[in-house]
Amino acid sequence: MAKETQLTVPDIGDFDAVAVIEVLIAVGDSVEPEQSLITLESDKATMEVPASSGGRITDVKVKVGDKVKQGDVIALIAAEQPEPAQTPEQESKASDKAEPSTPAEQAATPVAAEGEADCDVLVLGAGPGGYTAAFRAADLGLKTVLVERYANLGGVCLNVGCIPSKALLHAAKVIDEVDSFRDHGLKFGALELDLDQLRGWKEKVVKRLTGGLAGLAKQRKVDVVQGEGQFASAHELRVTTSDGERRIRFRHCIIAAGSRPIAPPGFDLDHPRIMDSTAALELEEVPKRLLVVGGGIIGLEMATVYQALGAKVTVAELGDRLMPGADPDMVRPLRKRIDKRYKSILLKTKASVVKTNKKSVKIRLEGPDGDSEETFDRVLVAVGRQPNSDRIGLETTGLGADERGIIAVDEFMRTRVEHIFAIGDIVGQPMLAHKASHEGKVAAEVIAGHKHAFDARTIPAVAYTDPEVAWAGVTEEQAKAEGIEYDKAVFPWAANGRSLSLERDEGITKLLFDKATGRIIGGAITGPNAGDLIAEVALAIEMGCEAEDIALTVHPHPTLSETVAMAAEAAAGTLTDLYMPKR
Repeated sequence: MAKETQLTVPDIGDFDAVAVIEVLIAVGDSVEPEQSLITLESDKATMEVPASSGGRITDVKVKVGDKVKQGDVIALIAAEQPEPAQTPEQESKASDKAEPSTPAEQAATPVAAEGEADCDVLVLGAGPGGYTAAFRAADLGLKTVLVERYANLGGVCLNVGCIPSKALLHAAKVIDEVDSFRDHGLKFGALELDLDQLRGWKEKVVKRLTGGLAGLAKQRKVDVVQGEGQFASAHELRVTTSDGERRIRFRHCIIAAGSRPIAPPGFDLDHPRIMDSTAALELEEVPKRLLVVGGGIIGLEMATVYQALGAKVTVAELGDRLMPGADPDMVRPLRKRIDKRYKSILLKTKASVVKTNKKSVKIRLEGPDGDSEETFDRVLVAVGRQPNSDRIGLETTGLGADERGIIAVDEFMRTRVEHIFAIGDIVGQPMLAHKASHEGKVAAEVIAGHKHAFDARTIPAVAYTDPEVAWAGVTEEQAKAEGIEYDKAVFPWAANGRSLSLERDEGITKLLFDKATGRIIGGAITGPNAGDLIAEVALAIEMGCEAEDIALTVHPHPTLSETVAMAAEAAAGTLTDLYMPKR
């Protein structure tokens, strides 16, 4: 009789007493190693628990509704009896009958490195692109190592970027909404700001996400190494860890090392009164006077947060407009709103440091209306980011980056060194997490032998300001510059019931259609939750929709999503919610 062994709940991260919502096995079932046994659901995520070994299930110890934790027994399993060994003659006959492997199967075999490798795939950087690539590679059966300099997975985005900033932007939105209803019968007392508590909530949000990633890595048996990674050669990475140096040899590598903030000359980001976006998210204090250098997405998002918390904000932008990349008409509602809230918005203005001390920074502002000097309690520098390609020992691999620090890749995310791939910020604009995650999947799948490529028709961009500004595909400015003939349809949110009920009628939804084919080529939305709404426009572009395809899709009422349908109706000539005489 075969010996029974226990199948137990593995380390599932920072969770305890997780509910069983599905039992996927029964007594008598034969299971393979890594086959799912049960499905668990926590307040963070749903996860399947795999078998640690294969065999026949002899007893199931859990049922739907049970609460389990690490170490609890799921089932008992007995090893299957192995089939009798073949004789050499039988093996020879079987070999003669076997069909040759397909090209895809041959491609899936990992390319051997010189000497012995520690893993099939090494991923350098655990941001949204890096951890997605690592998890996908592991799912495809590749032995994967993930190297990350932060103590928690998630990279800049989850730890000190996208997620904490959106948490604080939500807080800013709550403050504004409460204040806006003073004239509508809802009056509250003055704001009592507890920075420690607010900061703690923000960090709790981050911890829930990063903790979930740690659990997913363990489930997939991804070897996570914390430390600073630099290439020692084209097949080896040197990692400086808290325990010393570790060298890891790999067959394939995916570089996902991300980017870092840059600062104009004279702005010392190590000075306690001069911040980059990372320092601004630490929320050490709310300065009375804040200068934001840079009128792009990051600068305006952080200005939104600090203004809501009580700072008097000045924005200095060297260019002639806010938020370059977005059409000016889509930024106009934002500009109109913040003009009333910020101390000043200075365009075509150069900012330079005159003097610093422990409590303030004196700044010289050179603009079209003359020069002036002003003193600020803090200065936030948000003028852009640069790839980290200069910090990873790239030259030892035979690779190089261009003058902007960008590593060139093809549509398979492969560099000119065949077994090394690169994704995310380090391969250039747009530097967006959602682009990186898609690129990461492509890289992992190509390494595993799949015939996949990165061929997105559009990558949406979102500014989580108030109002939000989002766009996808061809902008109107781009269409004009490139000589693309297009038809435009605009729907004002002042005619949308849901926006009126939110007391936010400044929004706009704009769609662009190719004049020759009638297919949508671009779109932009300004207003609350525009970042959520733009996904429909991106899907329409990806699917090659015409105006009628969108207009004839029944949208729920009353919703902000109706503005997309109504813009499409305007293009199709079927709109009834506004009177638009035929031209």
